[in-house]
Amino acid sequence: MDGSFLRFYVHEKQRHHHLLLWEWLLEQANRMGIRGGSAFRAMAGFGRHHVLHEDHFIELAGDLAVEVEFIVTGDEAERLLALVRQEKLRMFYARIPARFGILDPEPAKPQGRL
Repeated sequence: MDGSFLRFYVHEKQRHHHLLLWEWLLEQANRMGIRGGSAFRAMAGFGRHHVLHEDHFIELAGDLAVEVEFIVTGDEAERLLALVRQEKLRMFYARIPARFGILDPEPAKPQGRL
């Protein structure tokens, strides 16, 4: 199936409707019926202001980015992007063409059963 790899970059402490923004994105995608999504916290990075942020054991969380990503159909990508625009959220995103599918469509048999 052809679709998109859709990735959002948000600050880990950023909130929307009293939820962490990465959590809100995952919840909204789930409600839309998108088949899956993941959030990953960065170890280090910099953004448009060219300030390097790094994860240090002693520092408090909050300065690093969280990547929230989905592999979606074109329609799903458009609906999720439209929701972000509707909510007037400012965030960087990347949308990359992707081909995806399931290699073994047969469900796994429970172990110990014939």
